Amino acid sequence: MPTTAERESAVFMMSAGRLPVTLVRGEGSKVWDDEGNEYLDFVAGIAADNLGHCHPRIVEAIKRQAETLLHVSNYFYTIPQLDLADVILEQSGMTRIFFCNSGAEATEGAIKIGRKWGQTRRDGATEIIVMDEAFHGRTLASVNASGNPNYREPFGPLEGFRHVPFNDVGAVRDAIGPQTAAILVEPLQGEGGVNVADEGYLVALRQVCDEHNLLLMLDEVQTGIGRTGKLFAWQHEDVQPDVMALAKGLGSGVPIGAIVANERGDILEPGDHGTTFGGQPFTTSVALETLRVIIEEDIPSQAAARGEQLTSGIRALEDRHPLIDHVRGKGLLVAVQLSEDVGPALVAAIRERGLICNVVKPNVLRLVPPLTISEDEINDAIGIIDDALSSIAE
Repeated sequence: MPTTAERESAVFMMSAGRLPVTLVRGEGSKVWDDEGNEYLDFVAGIAADNLGHCHPRIVEAIKRQAETLLHVSNYFYTIPQLDLADVILEQSGMTRIFFCNSGAEATEGAIKIGRKWGQTRRDGATEIIVMDEAFHGRTLASVNASGNPNYREPFGPLEGFRHVPFNDVGAVRDAIGPQTAAILVEPLQGEGGVNVADEGYLVALRQVCDEHNLLLMLDEVQTGIGRTGKLFAWQHEDVQPDVMALAKGLGSGVPIGAIVANERGDILEPGDHGTTFGGQPFTTSVALETLRVIIEEDIPSQAAARGEQLTSGIRALEDRHPLIDHVRGKGLLVAVQLSEDVGPALVAAIRERGLICNVVKPNVLRLVPPLTISEDEINDAIGIIDDALSSIAE
């Protein structure tokens, strides 16, 4: 009998690597593989399973809607879509929304809005300022907006993006010209290394956009829905964007994305954009129940508390482990910066001890557990990382 890896290599386009684990079941913050091994999950579907695995209210919402109405297309009105829109707009203070299927689609839609803004409000401008080390998705436009040349160069060139250093407002100002339409930025760069925006950075970008009549567009695909300790990361500095992209944690593992806009960003007209599956009754029902749980149980505050426990616990290991350079992040989006490129080996050692996580660079370990993780589970994870670091150093 072929192994799972052998079966995959025979049929899948080999565009990405996998960790050597076949997961078959999950509950809360834990998952199990096909050999019965139990792991604490600090990948959480790449920051998508914010309520953990098989949360009872999410399971019930899935069952209820699956028995009622899955999909009818946007030729028709459906109630779950409108109910979800009401909650997101109320919580964000923004005014319009469009539902899609993924984070890449959400950022792609934001890019279209930015381009149309330039065409109609900036004398035909088409350029969007984006940041080095950014990651906005894998579609053609979103990958060209991303800051990693290894991702975009095989599929370029696609004109219309000006890359500048993250956290450098001066570089943004220097990049603005007659062709500039918008600025697209993550409040915290997840795939780029969990790089946190400096205090005041988003405030300054908001001022720049207001001065030059540009759209401020925030990619909250990884940071949104409570991950950083607020429902939306921009709420830490109260800097409302003109356009916001959401996905990942919005659906508790069910694929859904959203483009949210304020009055300035509300410029799409009939025929400008569309989707077959976006906003269907099934996904919006699950996302609606996800947001209800997150709001009713104040999950963002829990993420802030557990994030502080996790970061302080790993920082306490620094004296004993020279491999730890420093720890950074916000809420439960945390990175351990390593002093050497031992990330893949460390991930393997951690996995052998019952914790799954990943690296976003050879020397950057990323930790993104469910926001519902317990204090005891955080302590268990810190102990596993401590032991794995000792084994790597030997």
